[in-house]
Amino acid sequence: MDRKIICVDMDEVIADALGEHLMRYNRDFGSHLTPADLRGRWLWDYVPREHQQALYGYMMSDDFFEVLNVMPDAQRVLARLQERYDVFIATAAMEVPSSFNAKFRWLAQHFPFIPPSRIVFCGEKSILRGDFLIDDNPRQLRLFRGEGILFSSPANVAEKAFRRVDSWGDVERMFLDEI
Repeated sequence: MDRKIICVDMDEVIADALGEHLMRYNRDFGSHLTPADLRGRWLWDYVPREHQQALYGYMMSDDFFEVLNVMPDAQRVLARLQERYDVFIATAAMEVPSSFNAKFRWLAQHFPFIPPSRIVFCGEKSILRGDFLIDDNPRQLRLFRGEGILFSSPANVAEKAFRRVDSWGDVERMFLDEI
């Protein structure tokens, strides 16, 4: 029997980029911005225009993508998924090309069981050939040819077009408990 392919986004799905952005933004601007404040909006749409360059600067720093926290249960569930599915990490790294090395090192540190041959750095995810894509960005899910699974984030709370998971526990139940 052919194994199904699950493609998994990195930022806001397995890596907490929003948490790092908020920590740096709050530190630098004396703010107390939380994920709840962003409900229905992307961070870039929320902060004042004069602070946008700072957000971009955070991502361009050498350490940003290397210090991200791992989303709860992502390591355990991805390790289990690999037993029954072909799992690929697919990150839209072309949006920040300088992130390649840091993202690769982060994945090697936190997900050493995912071989480098299963890591895809891309722009738009329409190029992926898989059965499922777990992503927080509805735009990427619309481009994907398989089934898009929306990983909840503050910005996508109003999105209704895709099956949704709120946590890695939900992913585990969806793909492993229903077998």
